[in-house]
Amino acid sequence: MTHRTNVSSARPGLTLAVVAVVQFMVSLDLSVVNVGLPEIAAGLGFGAVGLTWVIHAYALTFGGLLLLGGKAADRYGRKRVLLLGLGLFGLASLLGGFAREPGQLVAARAAQGIGAAALAPAALALLTATFPTGKARVRAFGIWSATNAAGGAFGVLIGGLLTEYAGWRWVMFVNVPMAACALALAWRGIAESAPTSRGGRPDVLGAVLAAAGMTLLVFGVVRTDRYAWTSSVTLTTLAVAVALLAAFIRVERTTTREPLIRLGLLANRAVAGANAYNLLVGAAMASAFYFASLYLQRVLGTGAALTGTMFLPLAFGVIAGSVIAVKLGYRFAPRLLLVAGGLLTATGLAWFGLIGPDGSFAGDVLGPSIVAGLGFGLCLGPVVSIATAGVAPHEAGTASGLLASSRQIGASLGLAALGTAAHDRTGDTGTREALNDGYALGLTLGAALVVVAAVIALTVLRRTSPPARVEQVDRTDDRDPIPARD
Repeated sequence: MTHRTNVSSARPGLTLAVVAVVQFMVSLDLSVVNVGLPEIAAGLGFGAVGLTWVIHAYALTFGGLLLLGGKAADRYGRKRVLLLGLGLFGLASLLGGFAREPGQLVAARAAQGIGAAALAPAALALLTATFPTGKARVRAFGIWSATNAAGGAFGVLIGGLLTEYAGWRWVMFVNVPMAACALALAWRGIAESAPTSRGGRPDVLGAVLAAAGMTLLVFGVVRTDRYAWTSSVTLTTLAVAVALLAAFIRVERTTTREPLIRLGLLANRAVAGANAYNLLVGAAMASAFYFASLYLQRVLGTGAALTGTMFLPLAFGVIAGSVIAVKLGYRFAPRLLLVAGGLLTATGLAWFGLIGPDGSFAGDVLGPSIVAGLGFGLCLGPVVSIATAGVAPHEAGTASGLLASSRQIGASLGLAALGTAAHDRTGDTGTREALNDGYALGLTLGAALVVVAAVIALTVLRRTSPPARVEQVDRTDDRDPIPARD
């Protein structure tokens, strides 16, 4: 009861503002470095494959530790964990901007990921608790999804402008004022709340095993450009990764501590389906940002600032899709929006896959950007609504962390797998034609992943109970108000 009282005493507008700034910053950091990658490589001496670890270091620590961050938010208080994460994220961004060699920047990106793993689930759990039901919840998640989309899309524009006119280091420094602003807003605008979980100590061993297993899995996939899939090096690396992940599952089943994730949570059809959908879409879209950025710069010869500007149609498409999702969310079941958004996104990425070495922005980039952006924006809010609806209050942080984790793990695995496939298609020639073929393949494979995600939404989620029909006393905080009409 204490928790509910404290949440109600918070100012919803300020809470929403904090969550919006946090989500914009976290999403921006996933894409803001993309346009600056060529400059970062030249400035610090990264190799072609090693350069991807500027992205992997952030995505892996972010995704691997999100479950621990969500559990910590439930146990120690969401505001406290949010403030801690914001402080670490801002400090890591500052240090990354001063990096003088590849290892320093990768370490800073990893520290950013740790901070993001703390603040992202805490912020989303605060949003879920502050807007439990009704139209206010739909609007809040619409704003959340719009800022999430805007951060990822505008990150490319901001990264391009900063790289060309201020230097690549500012793609790191730009996070510092945003983190400071969010910290000030959270400190003053979010009420203290009692922890919602009072179990045993969090399962740190499980978190280490999960993070190590995922890191090794991505590392094994990335290195297939040097060692074949059937080589002893690759097979051994992947086998150890699988063993670590299996150990993680065993620890979660047997630990005497508070499990990082209650495995029964994954038996919830909505939670499992939404996270599978999220993982596949995250894999496709992270790779699409990467390939499209490199296509514009390395194949079409566009400068960093102009490349960022060329991502504006995608950014506006995502925001428009998010707004449309709010309007349609009052009338249609969330899973139907996931199917429609997935198919629209897949269409855009497949269209992107038709790029040519002698292409142009108007002919090869503009149309696909708008279509893919609209589809991506359409599914952002509904997937969060499905994944968190019906979850008990003491597991809200865990469910939020799981959803964010699936997106980041998907992004890292997708970039590793599709990036390796693109590199294999390109070969060692490095000509515009070869690069174009590799990027086109990566974008087409991304479209295939999103089609699979749409099929999951259509089948796995088809029997989930409409939230409006299953509301129960004392569980309204975690129910989705959108009526389902299949």
